Amino acid sequence: MATQYDLTDKSQGTFLGHPTGLFVLFFAEMWERFSYYGMRALLIFYLTKHFLFGDDKAYLIYGAYTSLVYITPVIGGYLADRYLGARKAVLCGGIFIAIGHFLIAITEGPTGQNTFHLNGFYLALSFIIIGTGFLKANISVMVGQLYPRDDVRRDPAYSIFYMGINIGGMLGPIVCGILGETMGWAWGFGAAGVGMLLGLVVFVLCRPTLRGAGEPSEPMILTERSSLGISREWTIYAAAALSVIGIWGLIRYQEVVGYALLAFALATVFYILYRIFTTMTKVDRDRILAALFLIALNPLFWGLFEQAGSSLNIFTDRQVDRNILGWEVPASVFQSVNSLFIILLAPLFAVLWTVLGRRKKEPNTAAKFGIGLILIGVGFLVLVGGAAAAGADLTPVIFIFGIYLFHTMGELCFSPVGLSAMTRLSVGSIAGLMMGTWFLATAAGNFVAGLIARATGGEGAGPEKVLEVYSRLGWSVMVVGILVVLVSPLIKRMMHLDLLTDAGPGPGVRGADEAVVDGYSIKEEPR
Repeated sequence: MATQYDLTDKSQGTFLGHPTGLFVLFFAEMWERFSYYGMRALLIFYLTKHFLFGDDKAYLIYGAYTSLVYITPVIGGYLADRYLGARKAVLCGGIFIAIGHFLIAITEGPTGQNTFHLNGFYLALSFIIIGTGFLKANISVMVGQLYPRDDVRRDPAYSIFYMGINIGGMLGPIVCGILGETMGWAWGFGAAGVGMLLGLVVFVLCRPTLRGAGEPSEPMILTERSSLGISREWTIYAAAALSVIGIWGLIRYQEVVGYALLAFALATVFYILYRIFTTMTKVDRDRILAALFLIALNPLFWGLFEQAGSSLNIFTDRQVDRNILGWEVPASVFQSVNSLFIILLAPLFAVLWTVLGRRKKEPNTAAKFGIGLILIGVGFLVLVGGAAAAGADLTPVIFIFGIYLFHTMGELCFSPVGLSAMTRLSVGSIAGLMMGTWFLATAAGNFVAGLIARATGGEGAGPEKVLEVYSRLGWSVMVVGILVVLVSPLIKRMMHLDLLTDAGPGPGVRGADEAVVDGYSIKEEPR
């Protein structure tokens, strides 16, 4: 049996009023995000400048990869819930991710689509995808497991945790982008692998500070022999290794990913609906339905937001004056701007929500999602306006900072209660599954992002086509955002926040005011 810890004892192993384990997870996730965003900043350029893919093909590969990265957490969340526990899942995932990054570095060949090196690259992406499936949802779940469900420190804890995400997200593109575009691709991807290894070292050495968070609920199940003659735990690891081959095939045939994503999403939603209508009380059922509404908005938001790594990245490289103080800044470095704005603006938004909450004027959760969609639209229109004003000249770089500013504010409105809401509204037996479903919806958004990027016209279409698509998207998503704000009071009632306690439905310590619940959340990293 796993050691039992008193989560209500705030005097044991704390730092700044929080369990020390929170800061272990902070650094582990910071380095994992360093590796992911550093690699993502280079990916579209590696496809177009090293493998010499056309824009359309590169966007499709990019969309398939980023969507698969967010599909696999559904399976990883289930395996952690049922067998491994979150801690073992995170460790396994980190090892797979590090292998993937180093494989990209060592399989780099001559410029062009050499079959051996291209398939080595696809294999490396497959390792990263499988690893992210084990790691991504489960490390976020572990943050929630450090606290009782009704602990007032939960939302500030997610704020601290996601600051780590954004520090990693800011440094990754700068370090990996500069190394990759100036010294060689292998340097950039190799640096991403080193970042992941650093995260694993912190996670392993500081395990005692986690105070039992993420341990398997039934450890004896893992020691049972499977039909393969090995323990159930090692059977799971072996299956994960074999599944790399299946993912490799999907990446090679990117068009299949969209259909697989649709089928997987439908199956997951039907399973969740079956669970809530056959095994849950009305209050828990309403909460899960409210969570599913929030999840359903993910594909639209991230489909637009994730243009940052594809079409907006290419636009920045080809159509923007990137000369700053005499330095032609590599386009990949601009992938750090979003995280920089998060670090600067997140504390201001936390104060804003707190002040509005005390005055009973803070928007409810769904309303924040609607406002986030509106701001995404505004960001696109800012870039379109700046490019139009520049005419035939390159677009001034200030407008790239402008679109990232509005998109970051949209993210802060859309995502502040994302993972916190999933852990708060989910029943313990499906907490990992719901977290995985959150990322599954993000996967759909990433695949949609690839389709949108292709709609910008691809290679040879010119900046006018890109700006035309951005303009239509900007106005359309603003309309959707307004509609979400209008229906938000109904979604708030379905959350039954006045009945929320650590043990489940019952008198809650925070009352029905959602402003208090949401007041300190900062950012969910989507990505």
